[in-house]
Amino acid sequence: MELIITLVADDRPGIVEQVALVVARHGGNWQESRLATLADKFAGIVRVSVAEADHADLEAGLLALREESVVVQVARGASRAALLTRRQTLSVVGNDRPGIVREVSQALAAAEVNVVELATTVESASMSGGVLFRAHLEVGLSAHQSVVDVVAALEGLSPDLMIDLVEPDPHS
Repeated sequence: MELIITLVADDRPGIVEQVALVVARHGGNWQESRLATLADKFAGIVRVSVAEADHADLEAGLLALREESVVVQVARGASRAALLTRRQTLSVVGNDRPGIVREVSQALAAAEVNVVELATTVESASMSGGVLFRAHLEVGLSAHQSVVDVVAALEGLSPDLMIDLVEPDPHS
């Protein structure tokens, strides 16, 4: 079975090691993760596979990390047939403004596009002195969806929004 573990803690060395140790002690196999430090907080999501017989012990071990000031939640991963026929990575760049993530996410939801992964940043625009918004999006598209339509929907949000298709790395 698969478990999805979410965690948040004050950033400090050793958090990943603590979680990995609990997973290994209870027969779990760390499948994938997204972990990052944001505003002095360490946050992450981890997908772990574990035998059904070891599930309860692993979950108890993970929840015990709360005593170490790590906020942990554990949920069973859903097994379902892949409904998406392909993934596409997009790069979005534009002038930052309040609500830009809402605008982008609304356009994707209206087009019934599944957000697989989203990473955003803001940075100084060196030439203009303003602030740029950047998003790296991986979306899942069904057989009837066109990436051209998705790009058009996003570009329609604002004349300053630039959308680029990111080609997959042939070496990965």
